[in-house]
Amino acid sequence: MPNVLESRIARLCSTMGLKMTEPRRVIARVLSESEDHPDVEQLHLRVREHDPSISIATVYRTMKLFEEANIVTKRDFGDGRARYEEKQGDGDHHHHLINVATGEVVEFFDDELERIKVRIARQHGLRLVDHHLELFGVPLDEDSGPEK
Repeated sequence: MPNVLESRIARLCSTMGLKMTEPRRVIARVLSESEDHPDVEQLHLRVREHDPSISIATVYRTMKLFEEANIVTKRDFGDGRARYEEKQGDGDHHHHLINVATGEVVEFFDDELERIKVRIARQHGLRLVDHHLELFGVPLDEDSGPEK
């Protein structure tokens, strides 16, 4: 019976036959519990709250392993930092809208956008199997006029 306290990432690693050391379990749990998209440095600070012996090098190596195993996704939100999130399951699909003025990242899903992406792929003779969408914007102000 699976450990209900074990993170989704740790369960995926076990299923894929990856050795799950205690530091990897802690890193997996902290990332699974993250509501944002932490970079390695942020993740390391959070991990150290649970286990101060885990080095930043261990976090880097573990994130590289998780990424290569297709368990996490590395994101680039235009701020020069690689950020991470759990690989999206079928019911977890979403996109990102990044406010370049504040760095705020908003996750969103839009049915109409999903239909448009499928239509575009079909127009080019393809079936969409994967994609990533990050939209970058600045706050609207009353003097900015219409969007371009």
